[in-house]
Amino acid sequence: MRAVVLLSGGLDSATVLAMAREQGRECHALSLRYGQRHAAELQAAARVASALGAARHEIVDLDLSRFGGSALTDASIAVPEGPGEPGAIPVTYVPARNTIMLSIALGWAEVLDAREIHFGANAIDYSGYPDCRPEYVAAFERMANLATRAGVEGRRLRIVAPIIDMTKAAIIREGLRLGLDYSITVSCYQADDEGRACGHCDACRIRRDGFAAAGVADPTRYRRPSGPNV
Repeated sequence: MRAVVLLSGGLDSATVLAMAREQGRECHALSLRYGQRHAAELQAAARVASALGAARHEIVDLDLSRFGGSALTDASIAVPEGPGEPGAIPVTYVPARNTIMLSIALGWAEVLDAREIHFGANAIDYSGYPDCRPEYVAAFERMANLATRAGVEGRRLRIVAPIIDMTKAAIIREGLRLGLDYSITVSCYQADDEGRACGHCDACRIRRDGFAAAGVADPTRYRRPSGPNV
């Protein structure tokens, strides 16, 4: 069975690709150059796609920085360092990003006659983005089957979000079981050109805490040799 896998180059999406490969899927990996702060995550996505044997890896250009509205697409908005306000959606939320990415994946899936889109949404150890919740994933799947020729003709498509209710530690353990090398992934919101993490943003904090909770060494490369707590 063919599947389109959204691949950002980060820890979660890499794990989802590894899980899909274990299930015997022919994986077509999709990444977006959407105007994010750095290209390091796309370089990581290419490494992950190659390491995990994706049948094909496409990087689509769609510049959301023309709209801004997020610390990830607007250089005038600082990436926050440290935990945000409980219950608040942080400024690193990119408006409608997952909907846009899933829509592009949906178009490619229909061309490929792929019956699944695999998506690394997580609603446990995450930043509180509204488009990472189970109800959002279910709603998009309903829309996808209403909006496509494949769906109308009975070739239903599934949005597969296998890590949505897993802790970061559980995700890491699953990836390690599958032989995934997390050192080739990049999660940091403001990684440098070499892919080294800042160690202070929300993505770094969640990732670092996940490795600690899993009881395994954190392979992340930080900008400072002595680590993120300097």
